[in-house]
Amino acid sequence: MNFGFMLPSRGPLTRPESLSVIAKRGEELGYDFIMFPDHIVMPRNVSSQYPYSTSGVFPGTDNSETMEQLTTLAFLAGQTSFIRLVTSVMVVPHRSPVVTAKMLSTLDVLSRGRVTVGVGTGWLEEEFQALETQPFAERGAVTDEYIQVFKELWTSDSPRFDGKYCRFSNIDFLPKPIQKPHPPIWVGGEGRRAIRRAAQLGDGWQPLGNNNRFPTATVEDLTVGIKRLDVELERAGRPVGSLEVTSRMLGYDLQKGSGTSSRGRMAFIGTADHIASDIRQFQDLGVTNLVPSFHGVAGLANSLDAMLRDMEDFATDVVPKV
Repeated sequence: MNFGFMLPSRGPLTRPESLSVIAKRGEELGYDFIMFPDHIVMPRNVSSQYPYSTSGVFPGTDNSETMEQLTTLAFLAGQTSFIRLVTSVMVVPHRSPVVTAKMLSTLDVLSRGRVTVGVGTGWLEEEFQALETQPFAERGAVTDEYIQVFKELWTSDSPRFDGKYCRFSNIDFLPKPIQKPHPPIWVGGEGRRAIRRAAQLGDGWQPLGNNNRFPTATVEDLTVGIKRLDVELERAGRPVGSLEVTSRMLGYDLQKGSGTSSRGRMAFIGTADHIASDIRQFQDLGVTNLVPSFHGVAGLANSLDAMLRDMEDFATDVVPKV
């Protein structure tokens, strides 16, 4: 089992010195990867429904300052040595596919092969409008095509593509990524189309967990999702169980002391022994990567000390028991 965590993307913990301390400490503690989300602008008036909250309201609208994803990961590549750098997720339709492929390839070279490309279609229509992207209603098809563009540019000596949204030929694309055939692609999303995309185009599936329509936060719900993934893998002619599965430890709360009851306990809440037992259940299900939700994520806490304490407690108290 591999463990990673989401970096803060807004608020005081996104200052360069804080991000550097967090990433370096994560590497020292033995975490396998760090993740950073993707928003370029935050529209002032949002009517789009956020799929990961019961209210439909995006929790980040009260603080519109957010660091650009790839630039931030490039900075952190220079601050670290071996921890992997995960886009989680990159909203694929936001950027030109050729430019994006170049940025990711360059980042893979500069980081000496540490990039994992988490991809998603996006949900915030007003942001698409501000960026003048391809039509929001076609974002699924755009994402599928752009992923194919990435692979063509990363793997072909004479790349060419003739699609609906992107066309090119008679070009050189160098340098190629260090990782062969290309950096791993983890497909985000919980719906049937996202699972199909993962099976057809991905190296991993990355459900967030608290999608109101397609929940995957519990063992029971995630079992349903993995069964759907297996069906789609068979349809795509790929081996069942061949993809990495990355799951969030939503609600993670390490409670120290032996007096915590296990009765009626939610997953990832309780003592180190409780949480380690939960992790083993997810591992038995086929989950290969887990992401504890620390309190400093998404700017929900202003304390660097609190973020570092969460990281250290999980690494030293929970992980050795798994």
